[in-house]
Amino acid sequence: MKIYRTRKAKENILNTYDRLLEAWGTEVLPVKVPTRYGTTHINVFGREDAPPVVLFHGVGDDSALMWIYNAAALAPHFRLYAVDTLGGPGKSIPNENYTKEFENAEWIDDLLDGLELKQVDLAGVSHGGYLVQYYAVHRPERVGRVVSMASGVPAESAGHPMKTMLRVFLPEALFPTKKNVIKLLTKLTGKNTAVFTDNPLIVEHYTYLLRGYNNMAMSFHKVNTFTNDQIHGLRGKTLYLIGERDPFYILGGGAVLQTYQMNRRLFEDTGHGINHEMADDINPILIEYFSRS
Repeated sequence: MKIYRTRKAKENILNTYDRLLEAWGTEVLPVKVPTRYGTTHINVFGREDAPPVVLFHGVGDDSALMWIYNAAALAPHFRLYAVDTLGGPGKSIPNENYTKEFENAEWIDDLLDGLELKQVDLAGVSHGGYLVQYYAVHRPERVGRVVSMASGVPAESAGHPMKTMLRVFLPEALFPTKKNVIKLLTKLTGKNTAVFTDNPLIVEHYTYLLRGYNNMAMSFHKVNTFTNDQIHGLRGKTLYLIGERDPFYILGGGAVLQTYQMNRRLFEDTGHGINHEMADDINPILIEYFSRS
């Protein structure tokens, strides 16, 4: 599976990826974990003796971009494992099994086994928010607490996520000029768009992603709806952090969270990039939630 459209696109994306990591403000240890579906790259940081938290990013981005405003604040409290999703941009490398039989829970099993982690807390954003819910549903014995950001409950009534994604990202993502990149970032966010648009490195990296990443590489990540029993099982361990101006929340996700009375916190004038837009609020919430005894 071709992750990048050209060799130059890969060079540009990985170059800005490394520069984003340098901007995290904390020491990062790169780790490669072999799995049945390929080699997964994980950026490990934080206190070695602290409780483990595994982090998952969304579709079309990577761990370097996703946690730039969170890493330094979380590092003193936890040992964190920021995963580059197989099939996504970043430094993970799928093998031939990825395109034949990929299954999210088995992949995460291999990650945790390779890292020698028996039980963990999980946090994810957007599609990463789905991944942490999925693993909590299918491997409840390995999961403590879960935080799902900018992601709803995948119930049947939520509609197909791909249709919603097309409504949000088109047409700007098809024509990623600098003007359209800024327009798309503005559409995705709330009042604090500047955390993206005023950071030249983020704009540069995101532009390279839109131009050079092959989105079809993520098509092997199937999104399955949950049963009522599975959703009820999530309620006691999952916190949902949602921006009220997140287009995915507006286009159906909010109604499902309300219907099932999930544990959620809503943020006014905040969009899909909630952990970037509201980092000063989100970081203390994550620290408090994952620090509960």
